[in-house]
Amino acid sequence: MTDVARLAGVSHQTVSRVLNGHPNVREQTRLRVQAAIAELGYRPNRAARTLVTGRSQVIGVVAQNTTLYGPASLLAALEQTAAEEGFAVSVGSVRNLDHRSISEVVERHLAHRVAGIVVIAPVESAGEALERLPQDVPLVTVDGDPRRPMPLVTVDQAAGAREATRHLLDAGHRTVWHVSGPSDWFDSAGRIEGWRDALLTAGADIPPLMPADWSASSGYRCGQVLARMPDVTAVFTANDHLALGVLRALHEYGRRVPEEISLVGFDDVPEAAFFLPPLTTIRPDFDAVAQASLSLLLAQIESGIGGPLRQTIAPTLVARESVAAPQR
Repeated sequence: MTDVARLAGVSHQTVSRVLNGHPNVREQTRLRVQAAIAELGYRPNRAARTLVTGRSQVIGVVAQNTTLYGPASLLAALEQTAAEEGFAVSVGSVRNLDHRSISEVVERHLAHRVAGIVVIAPVESAGEALERLPQDVPLVTVDGDPRRPMPLVTVDQAAGAREATRHLLDAGHRTVWHVSGPSDWFDSAGRIEGWRDALLTAGADIPPLMPADWSASSGYRCGQVLARMPDVTAVFTANDHLALGVLRALHEYGRRVPEEISLVGFDDVPEAAFFLPPLTTIRPDFDAVAQASLSLLLAQIESGIGGPLRQTIAPTLVARESVAAPQR
């Protein structure tokens, strides 16, 4: 702010009045200050201003416009957790998590002087956009790129996949097939990693990956292939909707679950307990992710210091009736 004042030839207090939209500033002076701000690329430290003024009790959230269970559940948990801490949530939904879309939503949030921003960033396209955001903005990413040095809270996808795969191996299956999620999602990559690690650790054969998206229809198409392979006895799907599609295909081909093929999903959607048979699955703790995200964000707001702090939340196995020992 001192640099802006020096370049514009005005006082520090005049710059502050311009930034806060104070009416008692001559138009010529306002324009000169705004030109200096643009030339220097100055951006106010919003974390400090929030502490000083106490005006912002709003958290900005950037999320993809989707009905997928995981991101939607995270968003709901963030809103609830923020409310418990006395904050409102302003959600900016984008069709695609690319640089332009994220930047536009972040700028809208900053224009409304939010206290900080949470970005639900589960896809690769979001990574570069996040690195190019202003450094003085309190920011936490959820389910983002673990390779990038920025504050991150995420479900331990690999640990959940390892547990799902081990559960099937412990039931007596010689190997486990995997129907994966989209290749550009970090959730999907982590679940592939955990599945493969569990098989390697057990000394089991690693079958070819069955690539899919997150939909039941995609699971159904993969299930049609798996159903025609008599040596398949265990399948781990990257989410529960994929498992539902696999179940439908296996039923149509006369392959019984779990008598002939055991099946484990991921997410524990509310309907999973009512599949036929009830689905064994991995349950992420979305409430814990939301609480950790908000705690990390509030720590930045209070201290004004960001950094590559991160926290990983372990999911749990929910055992139901879709897993059994293989037929001999």
